[in-house]
Amino acid sequence: MKKPAKRIRNKVSKTASFTCLSRAVSFFEKKSQYKSNDYIAIKLIPKLFLFLIKAGWFRKFYKNILAWKGLYEYVIARTKYIDSVFQKAISNGFIQILIFGAGFDSRGIRFGRANNNVKIFEMDAPITQNAKIDQFKKRKIDIQSNIIFVPVDFDNESAENKLMEYGFKKNKKTLFILEGLLMYLHPESVDNIFELINKFAGKGSEIVFDYIYSSVIRGENLYYGESGILKKIKNTNEPWLFGIEKGEIKLFLKEWNLKLVENLNSEDLEKRFFTDERGNTVVKINGTHCIVRAKK
Repeated sequence: MKKPAKRIRNKVSKTASFTCLSRAVSFFEKKSQYKSNDYIAIKLIPKLFLFLIKAGWFRKFYKNILAWKGLYEYVIARTKYIDSVFQKAISNGFIQILIFGAGFDSRGIRFGRANNNVKIFEMDAPITQNAKIDQFKKRKIDIQSNIIFVPVDFDNESAENKLMEYGFKKNKKTLFILEGLLMYLHPESVDNIFELINKFAGKGSEIVFDYIYSSVIRGENLYYGESGILKKIKNTNEPWLFGIEKGEIKLFLKEWNLKLVENLNSEDLEKRFFTDERGNTVVKINGTHCIVRAKK
C-alpha cells in the first residue's frame, strides 16, 4: 500500500490534533446542538488549553476565529454521526471495527466496553499512534483488551499484511471508519484502501467516511466556508488532494462493490444536528464536506 501522505510519517498529524481539540471544546459547550460527549478528548489536550476551553469567551473565539468557517460545527456533526454508527455496530452483531488513520479517536474506549467480543483495530502511522498511547498512559486512561493498535509505515509496509499479523479476520462483518482521511490522500492511495476493504469485508459490512467535492480541489468556491480554505489547508502542510465529483458518489461506491445507505451534505447535517425545538436551523456548516455510510 502506498503512503497516504508524507506528513504522517515524520510528525503527529495536525488534523488529528485539530479534531481532538474541537471535540474537547465541544464537550464544554452549553447549547445542546454544540455539545458532544468525548470525555476522553479533554484528557488528551494540554492543560493550558483545558483551562481555556472551559471559558465561554474562548469557545466563541475558537469557533469564530481559530477554526475555519463552519468547520468546527462540521466536526461536531461528524463526531455525533460516527459515534452513533459505531455504537450500532457494537450492539448489532459486527465482529470487528477497523479505524483507518485513527489519530486521537477515543470511540474504542468510550463505547468498546459495551461488547468486549468486538475487536477494535486502530491503524495509523507509528508516530501519531505512539503519541496517543503515551498520552493514554500519562493520563492513566485504561485501554481495554479488545482495542488493538496496528502501527503501519505506509512507505515500507503492507497494510494488508499488518492487519493479518495483528489478528484481523477476512470475510467477517466489519465496520470500516475513514474519518477526516480521504481528502488528504493521493487518488492511488484511496484506491488501495478501498481495494483492501473490498478484499477484507464480509457480507453485511459497512463503511463510513467523509469526503470533499472535487470542485473544492479545483478552487471553484461554490460552497459556504470554502473561500480561502484551500490556502489555509496548504499552509498546514497537509493539503487536500482527493475529492469526489458532486452527484457521483454512487458510481464511486459501485466500483468497490458497495451500496449507498446515506450521503449527508452540509444541509442534511444542519437539519439533523443543528436545529432548535421549532425545527429551525441555528447555524451553517462548512459546505465542502459530505459524510457517507455504505454497505457491502
